[in-house]
Amino acid sequence: MEGTKVMKKVQIEDIIIANHALKDIVTHTPLQKNEILSERYQCNVYLKREDLQIVRSFKLRGAYNKIQSLTEEERKKGVVCASAGNHAQGVAYSCNALKIKGKIFMPSTTPRQKINSVTRFGGEFVEIVLIGDTFDDSSTKAMECCKQEGKVFIHPFDDPHVIAGQGTLAMEILNDIDEEVDYIFAAIGGGGLISGVGTYVKAISPKTQIIGVEPEGAPSMKISMDQNEIVTLDKIDKFVDGAAVKTVGEMNFEICKELLAGVTVVPEGKVCSTILELYNENAIVVEPAGALSIAALDFNKDKIKGKTVVCVVSGGNNDISRMQEMKEKSLIYEGLMHYFIVNFPQRAGALREFLDEVLGPDDDITRFEYTKKNNKDNGPALVGLELKNRMDYEPLINRMKKKGFKYKELNKDMDLFNLLI
Repeated sequence: MEGTKVMKKVQIEDIIIANHALKDIVTHTPLQKNEILSERYQCNVYLKREDLQIVRSFKLRGAYNKIQSLTEEERKKGVVCASAGNHAQGVAYSCNALKIKGKIFMPSTTPRQKINSVTRFGGEFVEIVLIGDTFDDSSTKAMECCKQEGKVFIHPFDDPHVIAGQGTLAMEILNDIDEEVDYIFAAIGGGGLISGVGTYVKAISPKTQIIGVEPEGAPSMKISMDQNEIVTLDKIDKFVDGAAVKTVGEMNFEICKELLAGVTVVPEGKVCSTILELYNENAIVVEPAGALSIAALDFNKDKIKGKTVVCVVSGGNNDISRMQEMKEKSLIYEGLMHYFIVNFPQRAGALREFLDEVLGPDDDITRFEYTKKNNKDNGPALVGLELKNRMDYEPLINRMKKKGFKYKELNKDMDLFNLLI
């Protein structure tokens, strides 16, 4: 961490040196033009496929570059890191490759798929400690471990060697593309990726605009840049686990203030819609953080029209068991899934009337549960409805009112929604 404070700014030379150190370790991932996205947004959209990296994310670049830079004495002490998953995999792979002992602290909420991958990549050289609910909780415990055991902390983003390592993917982008890049979109968690990409790109192609992307539930960089100081968020939504960070890095914040053209904040539901579209249309499997850059195109479609755009697909470590949750979040965001508490009128045949005269021909009941088990004829019920078209919502509400069905829409009451759904 002392090196972070001494080295105030990462230079392009650091990224070039890092690229040399990584050339036999990381995969030079493809830069692919995506015809579907290009047609949809009327521009040239290229995907930098870091989901095809060895550990299925860009994190190996920064982790290995940092660990290989350690002195022999530091290597003997071993390393410690905190991570929501992808940085942990990068550190684990690096520890195994360099034969260095590592202790990896991960939030207890980390998907099982990522935990298993860390074990596989690290083998006998890593020990996993699951603790806390967020990255920040794990990071606090990891720092305590460093002090107690004298190990070297491998920061996931606020470190010059890590930033330089992440910047090597920007070298690949500019080397692989034959046209001038107008925009590069990349996810922001703590800011390591966007800092490395921005440092290299702005030095080589100063006209290229760098846009960071954050999830709506954890916009720590956007808020910090708006207030011109680092702001620690009180609470965050952990769904986009690879970018759910309460506090961005100091170095990263300073670099982003100088180099970023802006930060786009994307709702978690839109992230889920993007994940499903990428899978269904392109057979590309991405994790929530990996979908951020592509999800942001919808919020920038006017400015990117006719331009050349690169989206960094930062990771593909998606847990298949989360897909049902992602589908539901997507449907809610798209206005196709609605949950109600419906109070059925105290008259015979009310339920049949609801089914026959309130529901539209294409409406589908996905959940029906009486809240009072002993009064099913006229008690309130939890009803989940999936619509075929979001335009069917208003007619549904009008029919419910006309027929005298009193209701409460849970989509608009997040306290009740989180309690019941």
